Amino acid sequence: MIPALASLFQGPLAPLGDWLTLADDPRPSISMADYLNSDQLTDQLQRFAPQYVNADQRALVSLWGKYHFMRLVAPVVAASLLLDWRLPVRFNEVAVIVGDDGLPSAFKLPDSGEAWASAPHDGFARFESLFDGHLDVLIRDLAARYKVAPKVFWSSVGHYYEWIVEEVAKLPVEPGRLAQARQLISDRTRPDGLRNPLYGCVRYRERAGAPDLHRERKHCCIRYLLPGKALCGNCPHLDKPPAGYDPAGRTD
Repeated sequence: MIPALASLFQGPLAPLGDWLTLADDPRPSISMADYLNSDQLTDQLQRFAPQYVNADQRALVSLWGKYHFMRLVAPVVAASLLLDWRLPVRFNEVAVIVGDDGLPSAFKLPDSGEAWASAPHDGFARFESLFDGHLDVLIRDLAARYKVAPKVFWSSVGHYYEWIVEEVAKLPVEPGRLAQARQLISDRTRPDGLRNPLYGCVRYRERAGAPDLHRERKHCCIRYLLPGKALCGNCPHLDKPPAGYDPAGRTD
């Protein structure tokens, strides 16, 4: 827990506070570069899911990556929207405390960050350090190494991003900040004209037999390629499973 953010991580947001800590945390940590070192990453994946050591590694790294995305994105976004707080989370600023399960237990930041001196002009500027400075670097590395389409990882990022934004929307939050956050989902392109990988990352649609709108990811996380793993409940393939997919014997 970062003391400056203690007032934020209360009630339903309390678990998020455990995912960020400071450099004086005595637990051993490694740099992001070491975290992605080939031997280190292989060891983390094996500890995370030893039963899948000989399975499709694309699906395994996609599943593993979800935890990194969730545990970094959720607290950083909550701090930005509720406290207007800017955290140092660029790739080369962050160290990772890796748990016995091969997952990031917490992200160790160099300092507590600070309130924005002046409001960022849009959502892309507000979250530039998180998305451009950290996640884009991480996703490019994982996508190239494991031959996974970047959209698979970005879809998982968007899944958690949209979730935390809408959770924060239930709390007292400054409307302008919330509008900026939603901009990253609603804008097809970035201010520089490049494609926005978070555009339309989650959609709500009617589904046969369901009384409520169904929340659906834009792209599949491909976890179903692992033995025994079923399609996610928000998978875009639920109504039309991939060729060869057999749900028999698969679980969540």
